[in-house]
Amino acid sequence: MSGTLVAASVSDALLAAREASRALAAATTQLRNEALEAVAAAIEAGASGIIEANGLDLANGRENGLTNGLLDRLRLDDVRIRGLATAVREIAVLPDPVGEVVRGSTLPNGLRISEVRVPFGVVGVIYEARPNVTVDLAALAIKSGNTVVLRGGSAALGSNRALVGLIRSALESVGLPADAVQSIDAFGREGAKELMRARGLVDVLIPRGSAQLIAAVVEESKVPVIETGAGVVHLFLDESAGLETAIELVRNSKVQRPSVCNALETLLVHRAAADRLLPGVLSALRNEGVTLHADDEARALVPDAVPATEEDWAAEYLSLDLAVRVVGSLDEALEHIRTYSTHHTESIVTNDAANAERFLAEVDSAAVMVNASTRFTDGGEFGFGAEVGISTQKLHARGPMGLRELTSTKWIVRGSGQVRG
Repeated sequence: MSGTLVAASVSDALLAAREASRALAAATTQLRNEALEAVAAAIEAGASGIIEANGLDLANGRENGLTNGLLDRLRLDDVRIRGLATAVREIAVLPDPVGEVVRGSTLPNGLRISEVRVPFGVVGVIYEARPNVTVDLAALAIKSGNTVVLRGGSAALGSNRALVGLIRSALESVGLPADAVQSIDAFGREGAKELMRARGLVDVLIPRGSAQLIAAVVEESKVPVIETGAGVVHLFLDESAGLETAIELVRNSKVQRPSVCNALETLLVHRAAADRLLPGVLSALRNEGVTLHADDEARALVPDAVPATEEDWAAEYLSLDLAVRVVGSLDEALEHIRTYSTHHTESIVTNDAANAERFLAEVDSAAVMVNASTRFTDGGEFGFGAEVGISTQKLHARGPMGLRELTSTKWIVRGSGQVRG
């Protein structure tokens, strides 16, 4: 398809999304919840077709050399499909943010003013090999009164086509426009470029995926962008950390699902505790198949580790690989995090309350934790039902983004004939 035809086709889709956004914004909470129940039921009923389409995507992905991490993100099975339907239903029962009064007052002249939450309108999302994002974003958009236009990438083409078809049919079944959820995957990279150029038709654009994808969208988009970020995630074992706690938190942070952005990528260990902690912690990781990329001090305790390079400290592996460094103090750990962090999630394991509070205060990331697995940085775990993504910027939204982060506000002013003097 020529560039001119792609531009016209994407523009038509966005105009339809804009029209549908008015119906979504005006829909009652009850109707939007009925739509979500219809979506969940359609996903459950269509599981076999989804799995068949996903199987073809996985086969193509293996043939095209997708990494194990991306293949894991791409994979859908019965358990994951049931999880998608459950997440949709969890979103349905959450409080509706639309119409929520953020603040308000009555002025001395009698004017009553209030700031209320309203939908953005049309939300665009560009993402990679993540069919679960298709469902999460559609459900969050419907609940918050938005329409969503999705570009999910070639790796999940069949899976996303199947999911979007079911979601559109579910919307129509309750009287809402199917064009509230659309995919422009058929238009390839040119379609993504048109989405990024669609200022005035798309209200906000959200990229989810690799650091390269996110950087490209941030740099090229003419549409306002909420920037999600790569996860070079750190965990620091302080001098006072207990061995059993350290083993469990490091293991869970790294291996519970290594292909996601909140998985641990760099382990820092206080020198005074290295002899006590590292052998047990790293032995547990090796038993899980983790390849260790360690500095000289850590390798003295674990000689079979791979020598770490400068690139390892900045690596988002998304695999069973972990960078390990011994540091001399909390100050040195904080300096390392300041240098290499992508400001996603960092955690400290400690029994020292002062060090814990200092870590919380000085680490400048979207989520900062004490004695907890980094895997908890997640919209579902935070009670959002699902997430739009994890924002690492500092404007409007930071950290896991849920329903409120898909709203803007407007000011409502009620008067009785007041004029300004």
